[in-house]
Amino acid sequence: MIRSATPADVPVIHALIRELAEYEKAPQEARASEEQLREALFGERPAAFAHMAEDETTGEPVGFALWFLNFSTWRGVHGIYLEDLYVRPSARGGGHGRALLTELARICVSRGYERLEWSVLDWNRPAIGFYESLGARPQDEWTVYRLTDDALTKLGRTAG
Repeated sequence: MIRSATPADVPVIHALIRELAEYEKAPQEARASEEQLREALFGERPAAFAHMAEDETTGEPVGFALWFLNFSTWRGVHGIYLEDLYVRPSARGGGHGRALLTELARICVSRGYERLEWSVLDWNRPAIGFYESLGARPQDEWTVYRLTDDALTKLGRTAG
């Protein structure tokens, strides 16, 4: 079962993010607090959204998708950028990842959004195979760049 996240889900989302960071071999990078997630997802001006995947028998959360809107200047409409998709190893193969992506695709179609995009680590062959089985294709011509920490601070403090 897929449903929109509620404020009561924040501790579980936080735990799932930590699990994802461990899986991606970068636990030190997952520094978001529950309060930061609560504000981003459910504050006065939500900047992100989340959906939960639950085990149909137990009702226990087994995965989540956290996303936000982006905008295509070429197409002139919004899209969804999927920041995180994670399903606990014990629940993989049960259709939860597909159901989460199906829900996001449904949102795109119903709202007139023309893109659903995400990044995947190049070593994560199981995820790549899964995404390609759904019809997703890599954007090989693009390289992701990121400014964080000291480099971001240095550039941000540079006079105009």
